[in-house]
This record gives sequence, structure tokens and C-alpha cells, in this order.
Amino acid sequence: MFDISALDLARFQFAFTISFHIIFPAFTIGLASYLAVLEGMWLWKKDSRYLELFNYWKVIFAVAFAMGVVSGIVMAYQIGTNWSVFSDKAGPIIGPLMGYEVLTAFFLESGFLGIMLFGQKKVGPRLHFFATVMVALGTLFSAFWILAGNSWMQTPAGYVLNDVGQYAPDNWFAAIFNPSFPYRLVHMVLAAYLTTAFVVGAVGAVHLLRNAADRNARLMFSMAMWMAALVTPIQIIAGDMHGLNTIEHQPAKIAAIEGHYKSVAGAPLILFGIPDNERAETLYSIEVPRLGSLILTHSWDGEVEGLEAFPREDWPNTFLVFWSFRIMVGAGLIMLCIGGWSLLRRYQRRFYEDRWLARAVVASGPLGFIAVLCGWITTEVGRQPWTVYGLLRTSESASPLVAAEVGTTLLAFIAVYFILFGAGVYYMLRLMNKPPSVPEDAETANWKRLMGITAAASSFDPQQH
Repeated sequence: MFDISALDLARFQFAFTISFHIIFPAFTIGLASYLAVLEGMWLWKKDSRYLELFNYWKVIFAVAFAMGVVSGIVMAYQIGTNWSVFSDKAGPIIGPLMGYEVLTAFFLESGFLGIMLFGQKKVGPRLHFFATVMVALGTLFSAFWILAGNSWMQTPAGYVLNDVGQYAPDNWFAAIFNPSFPYRLVHMVLAAYLTTAFVVGAVGAVHLLRNAADRNARLMFSMAMWMAALVTPIQIIAGDMHGLNTIEHQPAKIAAIEGHYKSVAGAPLILFGIPDNERAETLYSIEVPRLGSLILTHSWDGEVEGLEAFPREDWPNTFLVFWSFRIMVGAGLIMLCIGGWSLLRRYQRRFYEDRWLARAVVASGPLGFIAVLCGWITTEVGRQPWTVYGLLRTSESASPLVAAEVGTTLLAFIAVYFILFGAGVYYMLRLMNKPPSVPEDAETANWKRLMGITAAASSFDPQQH
């Protein structure tokens, strides 16, 4: 019999539900901005392809947005039921931040979402574009507040311990813009854009392989590959800056990521190995001499702290952190190579003709989700054994529940999530499987006609008539 505690089950339940939840915001943040770009390009260039792609992707966005909202609500309730001590201790800071997310992001998204989805015939083109931009802005506000709260748990600042043992705000600006927040916000938003770019690119590549003359498939494929080629290098630079910030504020996490147990100057970069906390060494390691110090300290002889510099009870699950980080980096390097490949084919004027590039992009469609999930595993598991780093341990944060109670809800979550969200993902894949170039429906035709009238009226010059 497995002896699993209520704490272990509560941790697994939170990991399970957040793994489902995060893939939807990671997709909708990027997709909302993509929709705004498509509609803006249509207003600017008057090219019907942008409008057709907007109508194609807005339905997929609506489904993903709905699943993200549902899974996010579950997360909020779960914190109250399974982590009541954390809610009490950190509530004066985390509670208002989550409230600001609802007041700004959720209200902005929900207020304009209906106009974006159903208002093409009811409002003017520019007002409709404004609604789309507001939805995109709402998704970014959501990322802002969620990451502000999570970053405070990673690098707490601007707080005081009040008379009843709670961490209360002392300086809201310092609490929100805590030391790790700017780096984590940029890293996450760029990750969302790359996730969307590779999904859009994969869908475009599928339809290009079926019909190389599909003008809408060619457009979405081209836009996605421009995003991959331009943003992936920026993301790598942002990740390096985030890593340097983590060395300063969470050195034990970096030691686990790198698989270093002993502090050493001129540390090697351990490419692969099997970290073993019991033996305090990384077994069967494949190393590049001194490269670890160069990456982490930007010096060949820089000293890198090992896990032995910290109390053993403060060590995270090194094996999990070590490998999740490498999978994330591997996914990023594949994205970088595909972006470079696409630029080469553009230069050679063979961009749409290279079927192997299209096949590679199809295979890479899930890479963004994999990288986001592994990045969050690295971040959250690397913070352990703390919920609020250095202040509140995970073992002290859980509700006084018995294992059977948590286990029952965990089984219910697993069953419901796989059925409900499995059906939603299957429906989105069916939508993506439809060709993006479709016969024009009456609604689209009417809206394009209205846009033509508006453009004609705006260009009317009385002196010439």
C-alpha cells in the first residue's frame, strides 16, 4: 500500500489542475493579440484574407477562452479548500491582486468579447476593432496580475508581518513590482506569443500540405513564421536575464536546475545526467567545462553555488527541476532552428515550396505548450519547499484535511477534466482541420460591403465632385 498524505494529494491536485489551466491562457493571450493584428491589417490594407482569417480564428479563441475561464475558477476554489492556511497568511496580498485581475482583466475581456464575436453586423468596423483590441488588452492585464501574485510568492517584497501573523502589504508598488516580476512577465508573455505562433503555423502548414495554393493558409503560415523567427531569439535573451535574476534571489533553484551539488569556480555546464539528492551528486553527467560559469555569471571563472551551500531540508526535487528545464530549453532551441530555417527559405524564395519545412512546423505545433508546462514546473517545483519563498513552507500551508477527502476530489477532477476539456480540445482540433479559405457567408459579405462604403465616404473630396 502506498502511504500518501493529504499534503501530497493536495500538491498533486494543484499541479494537475494548473497544468490543464495554463495551456489555455498561454494560447488565448497570444491568439487575442493575433486577432487584433489580423483585424488591424484588414482595416489598413483592405485585403479580405485578413478578415477571413479573423473569422476563422475567433471561433477557436472563444472555445479556448471559455475553457480557460472554467479551469481558472476551479483553481481559485481549490486554494480556499486545500490551502486555507496559505489563504489566511498570504491573503492580504494575494487576495487583492486576484481581485484586481477580476476588476480589470476579466471585466474588460467579458465586456468586449460579445462585441468581438457577434458584433460585426451591429457595430462599425472601427468600433469592432476597438473591441478586439480591448479583449487582447484584457488578456495581457490578466497575465500582469496573475504573475504579480505568483512572482510575489517567488520573491516577496513590500510586506510586513501583522499582529495576527499575516503577511500584509506595506508598499503596494514594491509588492507588485517585486524583484522577479518584470522578468517573469516578459518571459511568460513572449512564451504565449510563441505558443500561438507555432499553433497557427502548424494549422497553416497542414492546409498548405493539402493545398499549396490556399491563399489564407499561406498568409497564416507566413505570419506565424515571422513571429517564430523574430521572437524566439528575444525570448532566449529574456530567459537569460530571468536566470540571472533567479541566481540573485533563489540560488538553490539555480543549483537544482544546473544539477550542481558542490560550489565551484569555473563550473561546467551539465548537459545531461541523473541528479540524486540522496547521494548529493549528478550521476552519469555529460559536461562542458567552464560553460556553466560563463552562462550563469558571464565569467569563465565565476563561482556557482551548489546545493550543499543550503540546508538539505530546503532542497527542491532536483531531478524534476533539472529535466523540466532541459526539455523547455530543448523546445526553445527547436523553435529557434525552425525560425532560422524559415528565414533561409524566404531568402531562397522557396518558403512555400519547402514541404519539409511545413512538415517540421506541423510536428512542432505542440512545442509551445510543452515549453510553457516545463517552464512552470521548473519555476514552481524549484521554489519548493516554500509556497512563499523563505517565509511560508508548503507543509505549513495546507488545510487540515485527511487524505481520503483530498483523494476523492482529485479523482473527480481527473474524470471531469479529461471528459470536459478533452471534448473541448477535440472540438478545437476539428475547427482547425477545416480549410481557412471558405466561401464567403452573408455576414462577412455584408461587413465587407459596409467597410467599402465607410472607406469610400472617408475618401470623398467635395472639391473634386
